[in-house]
Amino acid sequence: MLNADKEFLAQKVAPHRDFYNVRKVDTHIHHSACMHQKHLLRFIKSKLRKEPDEVVIFRDGKYLTLREVFESLNLTGYDLNVDTLDMHVDKNTFHRFDKFNLKYNPCGQSRLREIFIKQDNLIHGRFLAELTQEVFTDYEASKYQHAEMRISVYGRKPVEWDILAAWVVGNNLWSDNVVWLIQIPRLYNVYRDQGIIDNFEQMLENIFVPLFEATVDPASHPQLHAFLSQATGTPLFLLTPSIPTETAHNHKTNLN
Repeated sequence: MLNADKEFLAQKVAPHRDFYNVRKVDTHIHHSACMHQKHLLRFIKSKLRKEPDEVVIFRDGKYLTLREVFESLNLTGYDLNVDTLDMHVDKNTFHRFDKFNLKYNPCGQSRLREIFIKQDNLIHGRFLAELTQEVFTDYEASKYQHAEMRISVYGRKPVEWDILAAWVVGNNLWSDNVVWLIQIPRLYNVYRDQGIIDNFEQMLENIFVPLFEATVDPASHPQLHAFLSQATGTPLFLLTPSIPTETAHNHKTNLN
């Protein structure tokens, strides 16, 4: 309000200024869902047509090419469309991360998700990197669109940061229109039950120790140090151990 007059004059002298060429920033967009359905469908068909013999996954004791994966699913490029992709967002996915994960499987198949929408896989996330670059190009072409993309660090093992940073830096995933936000899903109870980690302290160490090391001595994690220059932050509230829904009411009562 103090600068209203100055802003009003600045708007007057800016030619052709309207909603469409005002810079718009999406501050809550999951990286794994940054592309729209048609874009993902187009990309999958393109890879199936151009790189069918690329070895993309290890399942059931053997390595499979992209063609063999689709043959095992009884799918062809002609069968793929927006409906068979079945990645429509509906009201059931909001506030339910588990349902979001189940929904975000191309054609309902976890192996297609691993191949195309994961960065830690047999092909070192090459397909996802190429898809991300295409999204970046779209942002840059529109000029006025920006995004703060959320990407996950889970705290299951201390090398997660280095794997993520190597993927970003190695594939040159930089854009003036995009920055990264690190999110930490509340899955401690799942990892504890599965025996992946022993306690909450171990999870905290896996998350924060690599950051401290890269900050104190950038040479110890050079790629992570470079990646952090493009990361805007971490929503720390996600670190709170999750409480099962059925016990949440009792927990609240005990707190009171």
